[in-house]
Amino acid sequence: MARRKLQHFAEMDEMRHVLQHPENMPGQWAAFFGNNHPLVLEVGCGTGRYTIGLSKLFPQQNFIGTDIKGARMWHGATQVRDENIANAAFLRTRIEQIDTYFARDEVQEIWITFPDPQPRESRERKRLPGTRFLNIYTKFLAPGGLLHLKTDNRVLFDYAVECWQAHPQLEVETVMHDLYSHGDQGTATAIQTTYEERYRAQGIPINYMRAKFIER
Repeated sequence: MARRKLQHFAEMDEMRHVLQHPENMPGQWAAFFGNNHPLVLEVGCGTGRYTIGLSKLFPQQNFIGTDIKGARMWHGATQVRDENIANAAFLRTRIEQIDTYFARDEVQEIWITFPDPQPRESRERKRLPGTRFLNIYTKFLAPGGLLHLKTDNRVLFDYAVECWQAHPQLEVETVMHDLYSHGDQGTATAIQTTYEERYRAQGIPINYMRAKFIER
């Protein structure tokens, strides 16, 4: 298994659309993609299924999936390479450091899809939709930009609702405790992660929240 992981990392090193702990990226994403299309980020992208799905739905936007687990990311990176998807890329780094890769106002939209709920109180600082990370995202999210959360975990979701509603730079627009009972919700229902399909098959409701980043 370790040998396979090393092989995957080596393969990704040869993929132009995969950046592993790169330097000097803030303000350079338009040059990287070769256009000025809006930039959308998925944090904790796993295999990249959501990132790729979004890229196919919206060819006039650029999408970046970011995660630290390269073994999972390899699957999405390989698909992007094999299908020659020009508007999708992957950034391998710790989410705690994500603000070091983007300039102020450089990202127009952020998706958090089925993050680890980190249920123990001692792990609160690791919760991707929590206040600590909101303060990181708002360093590079453009005014008027959107922040999305999808999760099956009601405890994490309720925690996130409190954090987002209390944040002075976020305006919560939508809170849904059973997303698919509300019918077609555009991009929120158009793509499903592997986890999402599994939870829906078990009859577990999917929670969804959207907020707008207001002027500094």
